[in-house]
Amino acid sequence: MCPISFEEEVEYWGLSLRDTQLCCWLLFEEKVGDVQERLKVEKELLAETQVKYHDEHFKDMMFGEIRQVLWNLAENPYSSTSAKAFNLFSNLCVLISIVAIALDTVQELRIYKINGKTHMEWVEIFTIIFFIFEYFIRLATTPDLKAFLKGGLNFVDLLAILPFFAQVAFENLSGLDNVDAREDFKAMTQVGKLSHVLKVVKLLRIFRILKLARHSTGMRAFGFTLKQCSEEVCCIFLFIGLGIFTFSALLHSAERETEDSPITSIPYAWWWAAVSISTVGYGDVVPVTILGRFVAFGCISFGIILNGMPISFLFSNFSDYYSKLRAQEYHVTSVQMVV
Repeated sequence: MCPISFEEEVEYWGLSLRDTQLCCWLLFEEKVGDVQERLKVEKELLAETQVKYHDEHFKDMMFGEIRQVLWNLAENPYSSTSAKAFNLFSNLCVLISIVAIALDTVQELRIYKINGKTHMEWVEIFTIIFFIFEYFIRLATTPDLKAFLKGGLNFVDLLAILPFFAQVAFENLSGLDNVDAREDFKAMTQVGKLSHVLKVVKLLRIFRILKLARHSTGMRAFGFTLKQCSEEVCCIFLFIGLGIFTFSALLHSAERETEDSPITSIPYAWWWAAVSISTVGYGDVVPVTILGRFVAFGCISFGIILNGMPISFLFSNFSDYYSKLRAQEYHVTSVQMVV
């Protein structure tokens, strides 16, 4: 019997579950908690795939029919064939933009330029224009502006655009026609390290690949898994940190009296402990004493056990969430096709 229904039945008859044996009451509370947690997850999964705004949201809006068509085109790929094509083209632009960013770092390809810009820079400009067009379609047609601005995926769309304009602004400042202004900017660059800021801004362009999460079931399932398992993931990182500090201190104690040992301090041993726990083992820092090798064996064994812990529940939850998201998307698609 459903534990929540059983609890309602018991309350109807004026009984209290606390009058039962402690073992039975604890088992019942555990089952109730499991059901409530499952219902919460199901509700959040349903919110991932359900249509955010239905037809009635656009009826009382100015140019409601046009805004509804444009909103469905950009936001709901299951609404029509043109919406699927728009979604496909958007994903292709993301991939092309990422490839252009990577190829733009190849020095051989930067030789050929058109109007002072490389071929890859022109490709990126084209994709940026489409990203701006796509973002402002959503911004202009959304029925709820506040909810739109608070949306995580909409923030990712904005993050895909802003670094480009920041880069253009920095480059234009560095290429000022006024000699005095150029000298002032160079001095400000040296003092404020704006050149490093420009490098960081350029690096932020790589986050455009997160735009694929909007219509990628796998990426959304992965993000949803990390969100639901955040406590377990934080606990694993805590164990990793404890292991690094513990084994680095033990190794330093075992190696500190050896002249040929590369372990000169505990902070220097943190890198060794990190690569050992992760079972990567670069071999750039290794213990030289017998006791230090025993400590290294314990660190590696701890890393093997720790790395095997999250695989079971993470993969199980990811597989469950992915299958449920796929089933809900199929249900939404079937309903829209019938309508």
